[in-house]
Amino acid sequence: MRRAGQGRLVNGTPGREDLVLARAGFEDFRRHVVPAGDVAHRTADDIVAWVFSRSDSAPHLFGGGVEDFERDLRAVLRRAAPDDRFAERLPATEIMTWRRPLRGR
Repeated sequence: MRRAGQGRLVNGTPGREDLVLARAGFEDFRRHVVPAGDVAHRTADDIVAWVFSRSDSAPHLFGGGVEDFERDLRAVLRRAAPDDRFAERLPATEIMTWRRPLRGR
């Protein structure tokens, strides 16, 4: 699993979030899935911002080459969509919830 651009955790998070939360007193784990399907409209600026927000392509990972990368990325985007219009079908999103037990239980 990726880890904030600083490397990989081959077996996921060592502490297992579910066990950490259980030890902290949380219970009633629930998994909710928001289905895929909606379409979001994007511009090149949106895509550049998204790329730099990712842990595997955060600006600090490029060192002194970040400006060159952004220039090249924008050139690719201009060739792909000269009208600066992009569409993305949003993927499903998974939300996991736990709750603290009620006092007095």
